[in-house]
Amino acid sequence: MLTQNLTVIITRDLQKLKSELELYQDEANIWKVDKNIANTAGNLCLHLVGNLNAYIGATLGNTGYVRNRDAEFELKNTSRKELIQKIEDTISMINIVLPGIDEKILKSEYPLLVLKEKTSTEYFLVHLAVHLGYHLGQVNYHRRLLD
Repeated sequence: MLTQNLTVIITRDLQKLKSELELYQDEANIWKVDKNIANTAGNLCLHLVGNLNAYIGATLGNTGYVRNRDAEFELKNTSRKELIQKIEDTISMINIVLPGIDEKILKSEYPLLVLKEKTSTEYFLVHLAVHLGYHLGQVNYHRRLLD
């Protein structure tokens, strides 16, 4: 049940991230920074797809994804089309991997130490969904302020 709900929520929020990028009237503004806004919408997008592909795709789904977290914040001017493709690929991965996670895996310890202390897999998956929502809000705010 939890994996079904998380699949729906994460897919919904990734679709909203895609919509936010599509709403920028000037594509260049996706990469705009301001004195009080350090992260661009483009970098937040790269960070979110990197995060989900690393912690769900590679760790739980054995997808072979290799994360370059530094690049998520260093890359600039990736096209909107490429960002949207990355989101769509992440949605596909989520809809393949999450439904295959059973109750035993959910209750077990998440295989990596990511937070300050070890957590269950179900706790960490909820954390990832909340993390997505947090940064999605930042992208929305970025677009409304800087576009």
